[in-house]
Amino acid sequence: MIAYLKGTLLQKSTEAIIVENGGIGYEVIVPLSTFYALPESDELVSLNIYTYVKEDAFTLFGFHTVLEKDAFLMLITVSGIGPKLAINILSGIGPEELIGAIALEDKDRLQSVPGIGRKTAERIALELKEKAQRARDEMDLPFTQTKDDEEQQVQEDVLSALLNLGYPENRARRAVDNAMALAAHDIRLEVIIREALKLLA
Repeated sequence: MIAYLKGTLLQKSTEAIIVENGGIGYEVIVPLSTFYALPESDELVSLNIYTYVKEDAFTLFGFHTVLEKDAFLMLITVSGIGPKLAINILSGIGPEELIGAIALEDKDRLQSVPGIGRKTAERIALELKEKAQRARDEMDLPFTQTKDDEEQQVQEDVLSALLNLGYPENRARRAVDNAMALAAHDIRLEVIIREALKLLA
């Protein structure tokens, strides 16, 4: 089983990336949080890996941090949540906020994440509450994040993503500011990115 991968980043997209090591190109599926932390193509990259094996599939899922991988491993223990859905969930909420929301049984926050409906939010809160509380305590994660801090973090993450995609900084900053204003109270990362890309198109 592959647990760690270090090599040259050959290709990257939001769907999957390819990392070359020893003349072999490994396709790795990553959440958006990891995608935005990737270096430029042809540069060295290292990832924490989860290897998913089925009769008809051998899939690698990669994570920039151990915390992302730990959150992913927690999610896939929940009934009805497979690796791809877990990746989609982590693309819509950071691991720290996810663990905090589960620990506090904040079902409304969980349900606001794309891919999590009411029943799934209830299952996550029920099945993972104790694990999330232990993880939060062990990692000294905060219970909550203030609105201002959350907005600032989203702005920084979206700006970084746009710069990585090659947009000029001035245009990217204007698009992020306008997207934040248009999105009103919905400041989820994927919402702001979508609005910013529409403005830049």
